[in-house]
Amino acid sequence: MNDTEASVVEYGIGGLILRAIDIPTAFVDGGSLKRKQYIHKVKLVDLQPGTKYTYHCGSPLGWSSLYTFVTMKDGVDWSPFLAVYGDMGNINAQSLPRLQEEVQRGMYDAILHVGDFAYDMNTENAEVGDEFMRQIESIAAYMPYMTCPGNHEEAYNFSNYKARFAMPGEFDSMFYSFNMGPIHFISISTEFYYFLNYGIKDVVKQYYWLEEDLKEANKPENRQLRPWIITYGHRPMYCSNWNHDDCTYYSTMVRVGLPFLNWFGLEDLFYDYGVDLEIWAHEHSYERMWPLYNYTVYNGSMEEPYRNPGAPVHITTGSAGCQEERDPFKPMQPEWSAIRSPDYGYARLQVFNATHLYMEQVSDDKEGEVIDRIWLIKDSHGGYPKRN
Repeated sequence: MNDTEASVVEYGIGGLILRAIDIPTAFVDGGSLKRKQYIHKVKLVDLQPGTKYTYHCGSPLGWSSLYTFVTMKDGVDWSPFLAVYGDMGNINAQSLPRLQEEVQRGMYDAILHVGDFAYDMNTENAEVGDEFMRQIESIAAYMPYMTCPGNHEEAYNFSNYKARFAMPGEFDSMFYSFNMGPIHFISISTEFYYFLNYGIKDVVKQYYWLEEDLKEANKPENRQLRPWIITYGHRPMYCSNWNHDDCTYYSTMVRVGLPFLNWFGLEDLFYDYGVDLEIWAHEHSYERMWPLYNYTVYNGSMEEPYRNPGAPVHITTGSAGCQEERDPFKPMQPEWSAIRSPDYGYARLQVFNATHLYMEQVSDDKEGEVIDRIWLIKDSHGGYPKRN
């Protein structure tokens, strides 16, 4: 193999002194043209923690622009800062310019994109997917761009999503976990519950993997090291939007499990293993719930509901902007819903230490104003009290 047949990255701390090479992978889209393209993925190894690298990609036939990234810091004694959003399309990507500016100013350590990309990556024989990847290059080229699949990725069994993203683990980026400072992040596919035409096996596989991952994260030595467990998946367990999405019904499949049998529901699993924060998208709006389990609020206290709450906290932030525009809310706000906003925007998440987590929602409609903020304070972490 020569360089012109390879995927090449040249990179380094003080200059482009290192080189990594891999073989491109052919990807054939499932559309009418069966369009073939090559996906270039190269793994950089032996990187120094907390260090700024410069790199470019290509071959002797041509190179990309120069980019930089900063590797993750070592250990747990630091304060990760992330931007979080879902449901961003090529058209009407309202939040993108502000995010581009903040990323290139070095505000964040990583991005969480909680499902639904491009609208849709397979559209126009995957050319819309190509355009979306170019669109987020001004963000994803500079830092980890962590993803989970949404319903708009479903075409051809999520083939565009699986080909274009490279998340940790062995499950084609559909579900995985990773550690970042004092946080254990878990990314899930809610879509397995809704596209059963691809079979039930992925629901089962993910559920048992999740249980083992949560058991490992809850070993005393691990929970002490990384006390915060944060999950993210596309379709929420709870919402108060005025539409016919699953979260508007009582027995949400992701929450209680598959219809009739109620197998493999995630609410009890996340509750029993003490998940602290559950992040969702799908609804093109922002909604923060009170600490919540089985439609019952378990605030820490009347004065400080998010200090030592008795259940996980759910936050939906799916309004980064797309051509489907916004999802309205029901006129009557349920008692378990704390704050709602239809504004376009995105969230910022920062864990300061073992006890304090901060999250805020930025409104793009209001020129970057912070329209909601929450301090989640926990003196200890672990499973919540048993409930009837």
